[in-house]
Amino acid sequence: MSATTLLGEAAMVLGFDVEHEAIAEHDQWHTQEHMPERLSIQGFLRGSRWIAEDGGPRYFAIYEVRDVGVLTGPDYLERLNNPTPWTAKMMKRYRGMRRGLCSVRASAGTGLGHALLAIYYMPAAGRERELHEWLTHDALPGMSSQPGFASAHVLESAATPSMTSEQKIRGQDSAVRSVLVVTGYDARCVDRIARDELSAGQFERRGCTTSSIRGRYRYDFSLTAGECAPRGAS
Repeated sequence: MSATTLLGEAAMVLGFDVEHEAIAEHDQWHTQEHMPERLSIQGFLRGSRWIAEDGGPRYFAIYEVRDVGVLTGPDYLERLNNPTPWTAKMMKRYRGMRRGLCSVRASAGTGLGHALLAIYYMPAAGRERELHEWLTHDALPGMSSQPGFASAHVLESAATPSMTSEQKIRGQDSAVRSVLVVTGYDARCVDRIARDELSAGQFERRGCTTSSIRGRYRYDFSLTAGECAPRGAS
């Protein structure tokens, strides 16, 4: 089991809805301004956006970064506290933001498939190790050789997001304790894994406090730092 197959040692995960009438403008803003701005910050490596096909919320986004310090550092906070006019406009249309600054605790497989399963979960007190060992020693290795599977990552909260100007506009974010991300090149494989190996019952038996929040997503857009000019560059 590799330590990570993502592009860095940490990741920010976001799950959220947008008012229906703002979806088209949101996707244009997120593609043309927001992601390029974020990926021009030193230490941001890749961002990807996914759209729900089953479950929710509508959007799942993940930003892979060099380490957790990037997500708590001055460059990123400067952008969060100085939103562009378009960003400020779009923040008012966000609903139900769930946001976590996470370390990558374990991974299996390589790359990104076009189908993604996101499972937010909370370990019961005293059963954190049991749940983690089941995921990293049994569940992930067991699915990694299946046809249709691409990659899986265990992400756990490593820092508490600060209250910033952007968050004040959209409202208080919900916290993320832990999230499991599974991707595959065959959506049927990802759906079967969600139904069988990673069912809500499996999580509860292994030490999850309540039914996990989950959604199955399709790939929508991604951007890497190498495709963006650093901020301040001519």
